Amino acid sequence: MNISSKDYSRLQQLDAAHHLHPFTDHKELRAAGSRIVVRGDGPFVYDSEGNEILDAMAGLWCVNIGYGRHELADAAAAQIRELPYYNSFFKCTVPASVKLAARLVELAPDNINQVFFGSSGSESNDTALRLVRHYWALEGKPEKNIVISRENAYHGSTIAGASLGGMKPMHKQLGGAVPNIVHVIAPYAFEGAEPNESDEAFGLRAARAIEEAILAAGPDKVAAFIGEPIMGAGGVRIPPASYWPEVQRICRQYDVLLMLDEVITAYGRTGEWFAAKTFGITPDTITTAKALTSGYQPLSALLVGDRIASTLVEKGGEFYHGYTYSGHPVCCAVALANLDIIDREALINRVRDDTGPYLSEQLYQKLSGHPLVGETRSVGLMGAVEIVRDKASRLRFEPSGHAATKVRDHAIANGLMVRATGDTIIMSPPLIWTRETIDLAMDRLGTALDLALDDLSGK
Repeated sequence: MNISSKDYSRLQQLDAAHHLHPFTDHKELRAAGSRIVVRGDGPFVYDSEGNEILDAMAGLWCVNIGYGRHELADAAAAQIRELPYYNSFFKCTVPASVKLAARLVELAPDNINQVFFGSSGSESNDTALRLVRHYWALEGKPEKNIVISRENAYHGSTIAGASLGGMKPMHKQLGGAVPNIVHVIAPYAFEGAEPNESDEAFGLRAARAIEEAILAAGPDKVAAFIGEPIMGAGGVRIPPASYWPEVQRICRQYDVLLMLDEVITAYGRTGEWFAAKTFGITPDTITTAKALTSGYQPLSALLVGDRIASTLVEKGGEFYHGYTYSGHPVCCAVALANLDIIDREALINRVRDDTGPYLSEQLYQKLSGHPLVGETRSVGLMGAVEIVRDKASRLRFEPSGHAATKVRDHAIANGLMVRATGDTIIMSPPLIWTRETIDLAMDRLGTALDLALDDLSGK
């Protein structure tokens, strides 16, 4: 799309006048003006001024097959011509949603055989919360309704999703969160580990904070624990290897359901179809969205384990919950085409065996020695760079987030889209990235770190 400078300016004016952006300081944005992204091709996006930007965030954790894949446009067009919409109410269904549910069950852990569709990860986490509490009520234990989550977790922006999440600024704006949700420490060793405490010991301590919360409330009151395999929006916080096995042991011991939020990690991000396999987790529910369609259409899928599903079917009667667009035929058709591409091009194998290990190696070799870098870490194509003032003490710059924002801004100006979360630079690129793309990203991020160091040093 060719946009003249006059049209670009007009679009910025209209955006400022009428468009409320998510997670945005609107006064600040309207003073600066928004960047207008007009097209994408492969791993790159292009703005209205002709700048090419290597997208290290896959849009918002979702465009796993990259931009400009006409197969998905063709799948959407074919479905629109045949049946643009019908609902899943009134004992009805459509072929695309049936086929997609069956496909997801084939890919999911063995104990999962049911799927509930929505339009976003937030919606599906709402559904998971409703379903888990409803399950215990059907089992004659309605008082077993407390859900344990983690500090700085992100589970969406709806009232229920934000309540499940552990981000205090979001809670403050809620003006009253959903009750009976408890938050414990996150498995974030870089900031949470004590001096001389090993990652293994810290991982066990973080897991046992869940046990302490269960015992404090009473096991007969706790319905479930919810967690992301890797905490994405919180800063790509990768748990120590000791964490998830201990979490599972605790949940089984106290008969607490395990809700896994894979909105970010599902469909190849960690080098497996689900991060549940990467970390050896057997969950009762898995929330997915984003890469299910590679962001080409809004769609989410809550995968439901046999324990919950059998009770819902046999004892539940009508489940008073659903969405107008549950199982939308166009979205499901696009998802099927997207999964076909991921499978046919062996993108997950590439991430697991080639680009994932290469990204980890290059983050460490190219960036870990930089004066601003306290740590690099990654799993699959999901990485983080911790920004510090002092490497030895891990002391941060003040105010919080100031330094990482400078790095991010220099990276974007240098043609690399990354995200700053607190004092962490995070990335989650399309699965189509190659070693050459990773090299380009490391060069551009290295330049951004150098420029930010000059800024922070007062040069």
